[in-house]
Amino acid sequence: MEALTSTLKNHPAPSVLVFSLLFRVAHKLLQRLPVPKVVQQDAFRSWKWKNLSVSMVHSLLTGTWALTCVLIWPEMLSNIHKYHNPLSYLLICVSTGYFVQDAGDIILTGHARGSWEFLLHHAMVIWCFLYALYTQLYIAGALIALFVEVNSVTLHLRLMLKLAGAQSSSMYHINKFVNLFTYVTFRLSTQFYLTWYIFHNYSWLDHGGYFLVTMMVMNIMIVIYFYRLLRADFFPRNKSYMGQNGTHNNNSKKFLSD
Repeated sequence: MEALTSTLKNHPAPSVLVFSLLFRVAHKLLQRLPVPKVVQQDAFRSWKWKNLSVSMVHSLLTGTWALTCVLIWPEMLSNIHKYHNPLSYLLICVSTGYFVQDAGDIILTGHARGSWEFLLHHAMVIWCFLYALYTQLYIAGALIALFVEVNSVTLHLRLMLKLAGAQSSSMYHINKFVNLFTYVTFRLSTQFYLTWYIFHNYSWLDHGGYFLVTMMVMNIMIVIYFYRLLRADFFPRNKSYMGQNGTHNNNSKKFLSD
């Protein structure tokens, strides 16, 4: 592990590109899995399903990894600025590789305009994570930020069920409550804790201003998305807009943004 970590630290950017390629390989392999017919019949849904499949793998891997690291080394929660170890550094390399791959997938498949929110988010994450990898500072902070991936599992499942037209299923009904719980517990709480930590220690943190601004932009984004999530799942609009399969009839892309 020490030898691997040394290589990663000496070559952060190439290491990230390697992990990005590995996620691309995973993208190809996941295409062999069965896909609902309603997804296969629509080009956008088909792309989105493939994209979410890779995102689900990333979320399951990194969310579990991040939580395990903090359980084993709880000092990460209090020493966000300087604490790190080989496993935490490797995790940030792996996760950065995913975000690079996902941004590339969005851009190269022609979905950049409709996914600008994701690209903005990815750009901020990649920049922050690369800073951590090159300076070996804020590794613990980046790891804690990956707590949000626990919620991403239920968010991705929610969208995949919508793609499959399964919004009336019991699984969707159960998941929307689990998703609400994980959103508050792992996404909102994580973001606000990191924001508080940076604000509270702003006077001595390296480039504290940049990270505080970045966190504030992300906070605004997740609060807006939380509002959209609540509106869509718990206070839906007139049901006359819904088809028999539970999807919006007028715009197959619009209903996926909520």
